[in-house]
Amino acid sequence: MTSVELKIGGMTCASCANRIERKLNKLDGVTASVNYATEKASVTVPAGFDADLLVAEVERTGYSATLPAAEPAAADDEPGDPELASLRQRLIVSTVLSVPVILMAMIPALQFTYWQWASLALAAPVIIWGALPFHRAAWVNLRHGAATMDTLISMGTLAAFLWSLYALFFGTAGMPGMTHGFELTLSRSDGAANIYLEVGAGVTMFILAGRYFEKRSKRQAGAAMRALIELGAKDVAVLRDGVEARIPISQLQVGDEFVVRPGEKIATDGVVVSGHSAVDASMLTGESVPVEVGEADAVTGATVNTSGRLVVRATRVGADTQLAQMARLVEEAQTGKAQVQRLADRISGVFVPIVLVIAVAALVGWLVAGFPVSAAFTAAVAVLVIACPCALGLATPTALLVGTGRGAQLGILIKGPEVLESTRKVDTVVLDKTGTVTSGRMSLVDVVTEDGTDADELLRLAGAVEHASEHPIAQAIATGAVSAIGDALPAVSDFANVEGRGVQGVVEGHSIVVGRETLLADWSLALSPRVAAAKVAAEAEGKTVVAAGWDGAARGVLIVGDTVKPTSAEAVRGLRALGLEPIMLTGDNEAAARHIAAEVGINEVIAEVLPHDKVAVITRLQAEGRVVAMVGDGVNDAPALAQADLGLAMGPGTDVAIEAADIALVRGDLRSAVDAIRLSRSTLSTIKTNLFWAFAYNVAAIPIAALGMLNPMLAGAAMALSSVFVVGNSLRLRAFRPARVPR
Repeated sequence: MTSVELKIGGMTCASCANRIERKLNKLDGVTASVNYATEKASVTVPAGFDADLLVAEVERTGYSATLPAAEPAAADDEPGDPELASLRQRLIVSTVLSVPVILMAMIPALQFTYWQWASLALAAPVIIWGALPFHRAAWVNLRHGAATMDTLISMGTLAAFLWSLYALFFGTAGMPGMTHGFELTLSRSDGAANIYLEVGAGVTMFILAGRYFEKRSKRQAGAAMRALIELGAKDVAVLRDGVEARIPISQLQVGDEFVVRPGEKIATDGVVVSGHSAVDASMLTGESVPVEVGEADAVTGATVNTSGRLVVRATRVGADTQLAQMARLVEEAQTGKAQVQRLADRISGVFVPIVLVIAVAALVGWLVAGFPVSAAFTAAVAVLVIACPCALGLATPTALLVGTGRGAQLGILIKGPEVLESTRKVDTVVLDKTGTVTSGRMSLVDVVTEDGTDADELLRLAGAVEHASEHPIAQAIATGAVSAIGDALPAVSDFANVEGRGVQGVVEGHSIVVGRETLLADWSLALSPRVAAAKVAAEAEGKTVVAAGWDGAARGVLIVGDTVKPTSAEAVRGLRALGLEPIMLTGDNEAAARHIAAEVGINEVIAEVLPHDKVAVITRLQAEGRVVAMVGDGVNDAPALAQADLGLAMGPGTDVAIEAADIALVRGDLRSAVDAIRLSRSTLSTIKTNLFWAFAYNVAAIPIAALGMLNPMLAGAAMALSSVFVVGNSLRLRAFRPARVPR
């Protein structure tokens, strides 16, 4: 058996995905899973199976399908989305044409002598061309004996349009001076004096708006892959016969040796042949402490060489690199997400057939009762018109737009309506340590001096020597020294870098040595038992300790580490207040992780986890029956963010993590994760309230329409009021305020 992935086009709701899945599964030996959210089909077929047969079967079902390209396209080559562009064009044109139609129908002062004919000229392109995607989908559904919201939208808009044409050309609605009065009473009408063009045009405009915003959010599904591709180096300085030649990364082969200068990205996975340096792997691992590498050490592509010159021999290139494997993990996790059936589609599965049955029953009932054909058709069409979901078209997009707009003001970016459902069910939140709970930056956290040594003097002299080094830890010490003493550091002379061990130099006549304890031992400098014990205790907490000495004696140690964000403890309390159990997940050692967890109030810690194992941890928690949210910021978090039921990416992290997540947090404050879940739950609650009232309006009005007592202006006013209610209810989200949890 082998796996094939298809890109599916033309799906408008989850029932489309179910239909394609059923058709593919009927083929011999084929097992298919179609994901509406990612618009992909994962298909398992026997070896040698012609994939073109899968494409043909999908096309026979009424949708489009394409096989993936052999290599992922670069971000610059990514084609635009023609479906999104078409929706945008239809929405803009429909809005421009529909607004005057709605205003003329609802405001008698605007109803000039031939206003109804102007409405026809404006509404016809909207109902025919603007709503064409709904008409096409309804036709596909009809051919397969199914009915969805598209069926109701198409039938309702066309019924309103066709009956308006009848009233204009064969009734009295086309007479000069015709107006829609404001009779707030129920009375029978033959419909020949009334038009419903504002209903058809307005519904089309609102539903197009909802579809456009949904499609635009789904367009971001592949952005994580593009961000990963952008993360790698574009070219490389390869050594050929001892001469450097810069070539595109695609031409690099296994076994090639290439040069990496300070500040450059390592082009691909490999082994160091010569040189020594500190490699910043934070963009890949999310961990802030640089890794010292020397001859025979393995290095990973896309990490950054911070100091010395390295010569690396390539061991893996292209699709075999760790970066490419990470990209595949992200894609697999996204594709494997459960299909989220939209609430409106679920209700419409029952609502649409019932409306159609009532419309037919009204038609037959009036005819059997002996009433004129025009009266019977008026009642039947009125059922379709009043049932057409005008407020329903506003229910989700308005709440989503207001909620996401308020979130953007607070630095919270919610990526579509599917995300909201997850926030309601989440019971466990997994927190990455570095960059999420902690600051993710190395800083000077403590100084321990030997007896008789002044702390400021230690900082001034050691900081001066470290200031001359490019090493990230050295820069953290220099920055901390300047901040502590409040003055500029003195000049250093005779500076030397001892590879992988430390630095030395002369400051104000003192020969200063700063670095590992073994470097001080070379100068016969030894730490006292008290200071050595402090060094061991700090290292047990995961901190980095640098020793310093001069004039024949060790003077103390400088402790560098990743500090806890001041708001993290409050954020953990806030997560618990929402009913979530926090778990810390990190690649750091157990002791360091537990120290940080205790500081912020987290009880459960999963430490020493390799990047690719984070997905396995999330999967295991889900297998235990938990609904898991993941908060992270590094590339190594991206697959886990995609696998989690709800992924939240901290904004200061990598673009890859942000694109793979469901919610992006622009600020590096963990409290924004609490606010994101609260805002998402409030937005979901608002959407559900909107949907309830939208359908309640339809349910209440349908019997009136079926009895032939539908006054056009009363129906129009009721429809407008239901829309106003939906918009007003959604606007309440603008009052959302961040919560601050007391101790």
